Amino acid sequence: MNVFDFDNTIYDGETLVDFIVYYIKTDPKIWKYVPKLLYIYFKDTLHLFTVAEALQAYAGFLEGYYVKKIDTAEEDVKKFWDKNEHKIKPWYEKVRREDDIVVSGTTDFILDEIMKRMGIKNYVGSSIDRNTGKFKRLCFLENKVKIFRELYPDAHIDNFYTDSMNDKAMMDIADHVFFVTGDKIEQIK
Repeated sequence: MNVFDFDNTIYDGETLVDFIVYYIKTDPKIWKYVPKLLYIYFKDTLHLFTVAEALQAYAGFLEGYYVKKIDTAEEDVKKFWDKNEHKIKPWYEKVRREDDIVVSGTTDFILDEIMKRMGIKNYVGSSIDRNTGKFKRLCFLENKVKIFRELYPDAHIDNFYTDSMNDKAMMDIADHVFFVTGDKIEQIK
């Protein structure tokens, strides 16, 4: 089976960053979180997070902002994907199989809509409690393998596609690894 990272692999961008930008354009209340979010973004981009640090960094935003938006979150996600669905990279459709699994750090409440639109039945992302904004699961770094194994214990990864060495743990359990840079795909294992 094929297993895919989502952000910067199938999707051209970082979903969470684009989702926050969507809110910046539509809701001025998010502005107070922008300095902290920029800090998180740069630290994440430079791969300076451990799983625990990432949990702590994102928690303030999720608990402080997202919980207040819970009543409109489902509709906001639909509107977000209406504007951003075009960023799904065309190469994915060429390699797509029915048994594909997407394993992503993106939160499942954002993934649910685009996976439905793309017809992808098997996927896992980070998960937050919709009432508290606290993480129930962070699908990031070595946690991706742990979560993948819990949800798909008998799955064998023929091909894994990613854009980042953050996915080294997933690479280690795949037969073949393809590194995605933009629309260029290079087999590295």
